[in-house]
Amino acid sequence: MRHRVAGKKLNKSAAHRKALRRNLINELYRHERITTTRAKAEAVRGEAEKLISMAKRSLVHDDPQRAVHARRIVLARLGNNRDSVQKVFDELAPRYEDRPGGYTRMFKKGFRQGDRAEMVVLELVDREED
Repeated sequence: MRHRVAGKKLNKSAAHRKALRRNLINELYRHERITTTRAKAEAVRGEAEKLISMAKRSLVHDDPQRAVHARRIVLARLGNNRDSVQKVFDELAPRYEDRPGGYTRMFKKGFRQGDRAEMVVLELVDREED
C-alpha cells in the first residue's frame, strides 16, 4: 500500500532526483516552456507552482522579514540560482497575483523516437508568446 507516500522516484537516486528537479524548475522559470517526459513533468509541476505561490504570499504582506524569508526558501529550493529567484519574485508572482493557482499546463506532444516515452510540453500559463 502507498498510504502517505509522496513524490515519484523516477528510477533515480535521491541526489539525482533532487538535481533533476532543480534543473527542470529553473529551466521552466527561465524559458517559461520546456519539453520533457510526462513522468518528469508531473513530478516537477507541483513544486514549481508551490514556489510561485510562496512568492505571491510574500508580496501580499507588508512585512519585509516575511519577504526575505520566502526569498531565502525559494533560493535554497532552486539551488542558489539567483536569476530564477529574481524572475519568480519580480515577474511571475505579480503576473499571477489574481490567479488562485494552476500556473502551469501540460500539452501532450507524442512519443519519443528512441524509447517511446510519452513527451509533453510543460509551460506557464499567460506567458508572452515568442
